[in-house]
Amino acid sequence: MCRNIKPLFNFDPPVTEVEIRSAALQYVRKVSGFHKPSKANEAAFFAAVDEIAVISCTLINALETSAPPRSREVEAARARARAAQRYVRAQE
Repeated sequence: MCRNIKPLFNFDPPVTEVEIRSAALQYVRKVSGFHKPSKANEAAFFAAVDEIAVISCTLINALETSAPPRSREVEAARARARAAQRYVRAQE
């Protein structure tokens, strides 16, 4: 999985449309191999981003869980701790 695509389900506060669109954009970039499409591919590229964002929103809204919502701050702190360990090991 692309490192830039983050889990979006079951967070407090809930995910925003901007976050969903950003994840869709990262997915389309990964699949297409384009960071920025050419003019010839621009319409198809952004149509795919829009469709994936809608589908992702539908999925997130349909999912159910009995687990309590995760805190964004706690998850961000865990990610920073993992990154710190990863970079310390890389420098050794």
